[in-house]
Amino acid sequence: MKVLAFNGSPRKEGNTHLAINIVFDELRKEGIETELVQLGGADIRGCRACFKCFELKDRRCIQKDDLNGFVEKMIEADGIIIGSPTYFANVSTEVKALIDRAGLVARANDSLFKRKVGTAVVVFRRAGGTDVYSSINYFFGINHMIIPGSGYWSIGMGRNPGEVLKDEEGVATFKSLGENMAWLMKKLYA
Repeated sequence: MKVLAFNGSPRKEGNTHLAINIVFDELRKEGIETELVQLGGADIRGCRACFKCFELKDRRCIQKDDLNGFVEKMIEADGIIIGSPTYFANVSTEVKALIDRAGLVARANDSLFKRKVGTAVVVFRRAGGTDVYSSINYFFGINHMIIPGSGYWSIGMGRNPGEVLKDEEGVATFKSLGENMAWLMKKLYA
């Protein structure tokens, strides 16, 4: 079993990266392979609404950038984590592009991510984290994916790199999320 995570923060080793790795630690304890993709800062554009993916049905977006490689990785994974910092109560630009384009390609090709496990990992400074959590989980829900829960929404507080590790409740929530994701995946795929 494998979980693929996208770090939607341009801070490659910032709080979103740290939060994802808390979840990864729990998954690895259960023997689940993990892979982190640095999405934040990638040259990925938004959806053009051309609907060529519905016309061609080739599991690809017609735009020429990294997205098709990301979609291939998502197809191969059993679980997907999308991590994002909170930017004005929403996901980062790169996460929005991934959600819109990968989501449309998946829907155009008979729900490519159906019955995979997916979850959000969110970092915020002061507010707006639940909006980001919802945006990411809407993507999983509309794609027929299964979303594990935790003792709280999977959001952690921190602005400067490393601050999320001081959020004890957030760290505990991310650990619980990793445990629940591993448990769910073993029930579904073992």
